[in-house]
Amino acid sequence: MTNSEHHHHHPAARPTRCRAPRRAAFAIFQSRAAGALDPRSSRFTHSFQQSLHQIHRNMNVFRLTGDLSHLAAIIILLLKIWKSRSCAGISGKSQILFALVFTTRYLDLLTSFISLYNTSMKVIYIACAYATVYLIYVKFKATYDGNHDTFRAEFLVVPVGGLAFLVNHDFSPLEIMWTFSIYLESVSILPQLFMISKTGEAETITTHYLFFLGLYRALYLINWIWRFYFEGFFDMIAIVAGIVQTILYCDFFYLYVTKVLKGKKLSLPA
Repeated sequence: MTNSEHHHHHPAARPTRCRAPRRAAFAIFQSRAAGALDPRSSRFTHSFQQSLHQIHRNMNVFRLTGDLSHLAAIIILLLKIWKSRSCAGISGKSQILFALVFTTRYLDLLTSFISLYNTSMKVIYIACAYATVYLIYVKFKATYDGNHDTFRAEFLVVPVGGLAFLVNHDFSPLEIMWTFSIYLESVSILPQLFMISKTGEAETITTHYLFFLGLYRALYLINWIWRFYFEGFFDMIAIVAGIVQTILYCDFFYLYVTKVLKGKKLSLPA
């Protein structure tokens, strides 16, 4: 689980008070800890097998491919900016929105641990998002095309924030923030698409970034269908937001296949 998948966490049961003397309790703790960490112990083997089962149960080829497509999109964008020493054609506002999406979605990094894969991907997404924002607004600020990046991002953030308060799974801070991130991600690409339509064209590398970003979202839709069919999992909020986001990419997908893959330069009507 990394992107728009979500686990509902339950507080752990309170530990019962131990009546044994302090030294005896410490000895018991040492022996239990040693047993838990000993690879030969059945407890260690059982815990390890449970962890593997959890990862296997929560992962399928569509979700894994979706995660890798998302990561590929982010890396393509970072390399494009770094190698060309320019962020021309990149919407800084879209990148700020994506950074906000990852920040609000992965607040559970501070409260829970699911798996090494899960934690690693979350940290990578957050780090890359803020690295991209830094490159655009600080490192290569002189190349940023602010004159064409004019989409009013507040028109997305404010309504999405209100909707997250009204429609969510549970009225708690973490849940509202997660819901906010799901809604916001579905429209975060709008400033970038608006910028492309305003300039009338996009560099090939930028279109590759957008393609992999859209592919990630489409694969996650298939993942949800898979999970509903095989696991009975169904999250209406994530699915509806994912459908909205995929629809926004449909026109771009068509242009990508018909022009970019044939070597033509992508141009959109202004």
